[in-house]
Amino acid sequence: MARVSAARLLERARQEGTPLIDGDQVTFVWQGEEAPRLIADFTNWEWGDPVQMQRQKAGVWTHTITLPPDAYIEYAYVTEDGRWRDPFNPHLITNGMGKMNHYFTMPQASHTPLVRYQPGALRGTLTQHKISGGFAIVGAQRLVYTYQPPTHDPAPLLFVLDGKDYVTRAKLVTIVDNLIAAGRIRPIALVMTQHGGQARFVEYMCSDSTLAFLLRDVLPLAQTHCNLLDVRQHPGSYGILGASMGGLMALYAGLRLPEVFGKIISQSGAFSFELMGRETIIYDLARQLTRRPIRVWMDVGRYEWLLESNRKMRGVLTAKGYDPIYREYNGGHNYTSWRDEVVYALEALYGI
Repeated sequence: MARVSAARLLERARQEGTPLIDGDQVTFVWQGEEAPRLIADFTNWEWGDPVQMQRQKAGVWTHTITLPPDAYIEYAYVTEDGRWRDPFNPHLITNGMGKMNHYFTMPQASHTPLVRYQPGALRGTLTQHKISGGFAIVGAQRLVYTYQPPTHDPAPLLFVLDGKDYVTRAKLVTIVDNLIAAGRIRPIALVMTQHGGQARFVEYMCSDSTLAFLLRDVLPLAQTHCNLLDVRQHPGSYGILGASMGGLMALYAGLRLPEVFGKIISQSGAFSFELMGRETIIYDLARQLTRRPIRVWMDVGRYEWLLESNRKMRGVLTAKGYDPIYREYNGGHNYTSWRDEVVYALEALYGI
């Protein structure tokens, strides 16, 4: 961005909103005696290196970066006392952990229109339940949604981890309704299970207990409320979808029980953690187990810390002969990106 006066920067910020976008140049603008630190998808948030903005004149602070023309980015301003709102950007979205992020899209970025019902689209039936999981889960009950597609024929079932988030934040049910109505995917049933709060990390860290809960408690609920293909007669006809830790758990489910979970959708799979320099068990399973009859979808943002571990897992799966369908997008670790990408995943694995 060409150097301009502080007064001009503020004038543009008030008129256009921030950040200021000039081609591929993106400029964040702050006014005040001091500036907060900038954290964002491109800094790995609090766990990376926050940006110290540069002081211009008259209490104006800026930071300029270069981004692809189709990027979607979330960011926040932080101090030792918490987060400060960007007064020039009214666009806010929850980060899912009790805080709000600002967001912006580059000029060529587009979001799926399938989050709004298309004219004439038939709707399936969504029901909400609470079920107990006994010893297999933490807590007495768990929220579960079931979705019966608008068809009388038996349908394959897709298990969805972090189910409430996929219903409310990713608009998955609306997307599936629209894809079915447009003939872009075959009718599928959904069973969407919410995680255990603080127990989520443990439940999704390659847990046989979670698999037992899904098959022993969640599957019978789906069978009651949905007209399903019999997985015993159609091995591997069911699928499982998850993001982040859920993406890790989805791949684990397919490797452990391919006769049930034959279609895997892993969004920003959390495949790597610091274990004294050692890999997590998912890499050993992918390398050492006899190749499973599963189809794997993977997507990940180029502005998130899990990019390299997803590239690594893709290589491991490819070397084993799995041929995963793999996409990288110009975004970060958030449900807006996963919402847009899940459309491609569903078409790839359930397309007609």
